[in-house]
Amino acid sequence: QVQLVESGGGLVQTGDSLRLYCAASGRTFSDFAMGWFRPAPGKERDLVAAISRSGRSTHYANSVKGRFTISRDNAKNTVYLQMTSLKPEDTAVYYCAADTTLYPGTIHVRPDEYDYWGQGTQVTVSS
Repeated sequence: QVQLVESGGGLVQTGDSLRLYCAASGRTFSDFAMGWFRPAPGKERDLVAAISRSGRSTHYANSVKGRFTISRDNAKNTVYLQMTSLKPEDTAVYYCAADTTLYPGTIHVRPDEYDYWGQGTQVTVSS
């Protein structure tokens, strides 16, 4: 079993920055590709950003490209989401997810392709 615990959320103003953390335990962290999701209109959850097992490949939603950066430290079993130039429409609960893909370079974008989920951390951006 894998446990994922998010932290770093909070209340910020438009244009501010925030860094989210997701700490993993239970299995070898480098076995997982990782993703950050948030709810989207008409969907349960939408991918915000994802990173491959090796960390060499990343993927971003168009709405956050150039503003958010996903990274990971396999030695610390942690994935990060650095968020800058935050907008009110970024307000959401952000969920960390782990994908037990076999291939080091693979990135999946659908939530049903992820195997483990954290409880989420609230990000609120005031205008």
